Amino acid sequence: MTIPRDPAREAARRELSKGMYHENDPSLFQRALDAFWDWLDKLFGTAASATPGGAVGLFVVILFVVAVLAALWWRLGTPRRQPTSAAPLFDERTRSAAEHRAAGEAHAAQGHWNQAVQERMRAVIRSLEERALLDVRPGRTADEAAAEAGRALPAHADRLRAAAREFDDVTYGGRNADEQAYRRLAALDHDVENTRPSLAGSAVNAAHTARQGATE
Repeated sequence: MTIPRDPAREAARRELSKGMYHENDPSLFQRALDAFWDWLDKLFGTAASATPGGAVGLFVVILFVVAVLAALWWRLGTPRRQPTSAAPLFDERTRSAAEHRAAGEAHAAQGHWNQAVQERMRAVIRSLEERALLDVRPGRTADEAAAEAGRALPAHADRLRAAAREFDDVTYGGRNADEQAYRRLAALDHDVENTRPSLAGSAVNAAHTARQGATE
């Protein structure tokens, strides 16, 4: 007696679905892992065939990309949130520009570049206050001070803004300063101290200060 084809196929399927035939089958995780490695192998195979030099060329390209990423990581450091200058530049203790400079030099001598940069930026702004180029305003931030100082000393406006960013980076952005950053600020401090203010800039700054006083 011949069993029809469809019932025979169904009977074979039921028989083979019994657990005794699948005791040594790979687990679901193993099958997924095998599928992933197969996909990865095909991906690299396709990339290697499209790269000059085949697999060796692909390996060189991967090494180059890794080297570039490592260089960027080393140069820029760990990505951090964008710094914001929300806190005032000065603390509650009032010190002269000379005192801030001395504190900056003391920190620099010990290699404490973050604190050295902070104190030298404070020296720059305090010096401008002592020369009456900026009004004395305790709540002023580094960015605000740099913007106002730039109007009085337009020749140094860009360097003042850069100094404020440097101050913000080490104070609020979690970045580390270095000796070069401190030397730039020290040079700016020296140049600002020996620069005569722009008369037009001083007039604009005075008007801006007057408007602020009126609104307050």
